[in-house]
Amino acid sequence: MTLVEPRPRGAALDVTNARREPAWTELWQGLRALLHDADPTDRVTSVQPLKAKVYRLQFDARAPWSSVVVKRMEPAVAQRTRLLATRWLPAVGLEHACPRLLGTVADSRGEVVWHIHEDLGDDTLAARPAWELVEVAARQVAELHARAARHGVLPDVRRFGHGLGFEYFTTNVRDAIAALEALLGAGIQSPSSHAGLPERLLARLRALLADAPRRATVFERAAGPDTLLHGDLWTINVFVKGTAERPELRLVDWDRVGVGPFSYDLSTFLFRFPAELRPGILDVYRDATARGGWQLGAPEELEVLFDTAERARYANRVIWPAVALLRERAAWGFPELAEVERWFQALDADSATRRP
Repeated sequence: MTLVEPRPRGAALDVTNARREPAWTELWQGLRALLHDADPTDRVTSVQPLKAKVYRLQFDARAPWSSVVVKRMEPAVAQRTRLLATRWLPAVGLEHACPRLLGTVADSRGEVVWHIHEDLGDDTLAARPAWELVEVAARQVAELHARAARHGVLPDVRRFGHGLGFEYFTTNVRDAIAALEALLGAGIQSPSSHAGLPERLLARLRALLADAPRRATVFERAAGPDTLLHGDLWTINVFVKGTAERPELRLVDWDRVGVGPFSYDLSTFLFRFPAELRPGILDVYRDATARGGWQLGAPEELEVLFDTAERARYANRVIWPAVALLRERAAWGFPELAEVERWFQALDADSATRRP
């Protein structure tokens, strides 16, 4: 489906904002500057939604590019991803690790920002998880982490980005506990299909918080230095470019870029693959960092680091449905909490299979 169909020869292009996106007019004005003052209405041949708030704009042969990708963001997200592309990645010599930022456009009130990026196509690691590409991705992530560790750019990243270290775990667990306690205290009854759900999640999270000192000890010993983190390293965010002989990978959707231990990114990446493939991927990452003099911890220590990062993300996902139930009795609240409980259960089962 496209918002704007390719125009017939000689017909005017309808660039109506069918999805009623905010600041669409400003986006069109920003495109005019990129098109050397040509009217985008006379250059854009289609507008294809890729996902929420993200579109591919295709141009006719007179434009400098065959297509670009535009993404709508909140101002804070737009600021840190702009800094990532123009300051932080260049500072560590990895300016090509993200798509090139061609332009930014904001509305007059500063509430909405559009970023205009080069179009990387549709070839992601999720769509083509060939082992040689997985190896390249693991090495590239290792290079990012090794180059940025203890780098002078990190205070700037920390100022605008997310803190994804051990405090991310404790803060999210505590906030999730508080949200569930408030939900139970408000007397909001679970539907019969989700009977006992808030109580089970609350017991799980309290146990996690009680285990925090043990996990903190492992972090102190094995987490290593803080580094620049992508923050959402799913394989759908790894794009494959270049040739079969020399593939190049680019990382997209840096919205949650931040600072913390390597394990936050690496756990996200590893858990996207079957359990039997993870040791080999970890070995590739370990070898790549070792060449730079960075030694990872023992397997049992890494397991605690990875598990902690994953459970921190799950705890974060408990907070918002609980808050929505408190504020507006949101119909999606209990099903979402049930989904998070399933994630916890799956992680429990996955961890059990790795125990001796």
